Amino acid sequence: MSIRALAKELYRAQQNFDRLSTAYESAAPADRQVLARELNLAEKELQMLRRMLDGEKASGEFRKKFNGFGKSKR
Repeated sequence: MSIRALAKELYRAQQNFDRLSTAYESAAPADRQVLARELNLAEKELQMLRRMLDGEKASGEFRKKFNGFGKSKR
């Protein structure tokens, strides 16, 4: 997946997390348990996407750093 696509997914997940957080704060006590589960899942998705994006950025720098390894000089 490209960095741009990951960034878009991360933005979508952040918006979803923020929406659920706001809903949780204003929810009735009976509804909070359901929203807490959804909020937990949204937070896990957000963390996973952040790690994926950080990994993509790190691997790009890694490729640039070691681009010349293994090439013979002729």
